[in-house]
Amino acid sequence: MTLVAEDDLVPLSGLAHVVFCARRAGLHFVEGMWEDNLLTVEGGFTHERAHEGPRRESRGAVVIVRGLHIRSMTLGVSGIADVVEFQAVKEGEEGAPLAGKPGLWRPFPVEYKRGRLRHERSFMVQLCAQAICLEEMLAVAVPRGALFYGKSQRRLEIDLDPALREETEAAARRFREIVVAGETPPPEPGPKCKSCSIEPLCLPKTTGRGRSARRYLASALTTSEEAPP
Repeated sequence: MTLVAEDDLVPLSGLAHVVFCARRAGLHFVEGMWEDNLLTVEGGFTHERAHEGPRRESRGAVVIVRGLHIRSMTLGVSGIADVVEFQAVKEGEEGAPLAGKPGLWRPFPVEYKRGRLRHERSFMVQLCAQAICLEEMLAVAVPRGALFYGKSQRRLEIDLDPALREETEAAARRFREIVVAGETPPPEPGPKCKSCSIEPLCLPKTTGRGRSARRYLASALTTSEEAPP
């Protein structure tokens, strides 16, 4: 992939949105539209809890860093990793140096999510993007990471295999296309719309192909105001 300038990086979190629904990504990151529901509020609390406690702490052979700023010039994204566990590696194994600690350490990103453990591809792509960021920044392979689910208090370890990495790169390209073009993709109504917090703003059954939800709402309001009493 072509390297992206620092000023042109887009939010890493957008990759999860674009995998879930490209229109949702456009509405949120291009048109600035967002609406919370119970699921998104709980998700926000989960992320806040992930960042609670000391920024860095040691637990035996693991150093935990919270709220780490990361970026990838090849994916063209930047963001904040909830938690990165730096795991001590044995002599001869690949790792990266860690300030204030002897030896080498392998980063292991952990992304916090609300709800119960489940296999959600959009979350896996977001996690893989974090790993790619860490690989570029630390010049060390990051073969695995984990998703931690708040309600079930369980983590799902993920192998960051070639297929997932290709999907992550494709998601980054698609998200950048949406942001750079400044155009929200058309609606694709489906079962996922029921759990989407911005379904009332998206209007998937009302806005036609290529139409902006924001422009549609503005037009509807203007027509209403101009209508005779």
